[in-house]
Amino acid sequence: MRPPPSSLLHLILLLFLAAVPNALSKSTLESCASSTACPALLSYTLYADLKLAELAALFAADPLAILAANAIDFAAPDPADRVLPAGLPLHVPVPCACSDGIRKATSVRYVARAGDTLDSVAGSVYGGLTTADWIRDSNGMPEGAALDAGTTLFVPLHCACFGGADAGVPAVYLTYVVAEGDTVPAIARRFRTTGNDLMSVNDMATADVATGDIIVVPLPACASSFPAYTSDAGLSVANGTYAITANRCVQCSCGPGNLDLFCVPAPLADSTCSSMQCSNSSMMLGNFTLQMTSAGCSVTSCSYGGYVNGTILTTLTTSLKPQCPGPHQFPPLMPPPTTSFFETYLGPSPTPMPSEGGIGPQMAGMAPTSSPPASSGRPASADRRVGDVLALVALCLVANLLW
Repeated sequence: MRPPPSSLLHLILLLFLAAVPNALSKSTLESCASSTACPALLSYTLYADLKLAELAALFAADPLAILAANAIDFAAPDPADRVLPAGLPLHVPVPCACSDGIRKATSVRYVARAGDTLDSVAGSVYGGLTTADWIRDSNGMPEGAALDAGTTLFVPLHCACFGGADAGVPAVYLTYVVAEGDTVPAIARRFRTTGNDLMSVNDMATADVATGDIIVVPLPACASSFPAYTSDAGLSVANGTYAITANRCVQCSCGPGNLDLFCVPAPLADSTCSSMQCSNSSMMLGNFTLQMTSAGCSVTSCSYGGYVNGTILTTLTTSLKPQCPGPHQFPPLMPPPTTSFFETYLGPSPTPMPSEGGIGPQMAGMAPTSSPPASSGRPASADRRVGDVLALVALCLVANLLW
């Protein structure tokens, strides 16, 4: 029995509405020309219970670096074997490279398991931080090819740098996949920024976002001024968090009082680490002395200058302050989470100011390494999906006329 036309049209409408939101997903892409990678963060929610080591392997990241980027205690014993719960939101640090003229994280490899598809790897395993088409094209796979268990895939992920600054303030850019129910004002509140800033950074004409859209969020940061020949040149740490560098020998933190990088020996530093003593001084990395003078407070400090071929560089500096600074305050560290009811700590966004203690390198923005943001737009695969939907609608209408 032929269904009434209204029922058929209703079915067509449901199919169209179900397919179009994914087809119209937008991504903020940063065009680039420089071969220099820069620090970036990915917003990721665990799809299953994972050991920290497993999570690190998914993103080719250092387990301690993940903890430090989320202000989670990285001195806790056996961190790599600690199980993190499904649904836990984390920030994952990655080097953001330039590939095919677009900023991407290019160091990730994934070994397919039984039942995996390109869609499930992109959407479930990597939380929408990439697309099936990106993975397919990056691995030279033909359209419709099956994914065999054991296949090693190169998985490019969205990331952005935009010169390491936002409105003249040092920044680390966080790639964020819009979740169901998200709005621009809500996202802005979560990351302590403004809706106008988000719209400007993502080149959005309106404050409309949809589930699956990929946007970037600038987080205030402490930027280093290490020489270009150091292995950690360009190090930038998001406000309220930490970074582990110098082969796990040095920890650098940002905030909470200002945006000056402050580095000290890491908790896991041992005898394999090179000397952290400033030359011509008995002071160690992170130490400072105060002396009152008629002109103010003279502050002498031993600060970190980068890592070169196994050697930790230190710099002894003296500066004059109107008042003597108090003890340095570190961003609070949280114990490793055992529940998904956890929110990564983000410190307030302080106005950039000279260091009150003079104990870290002066704040300096990273040199621009890319062109302005590319307009947010749907990828080519989206056009194919829209075409498929329209073809389905046309077929149903023809069938209805012939029935």
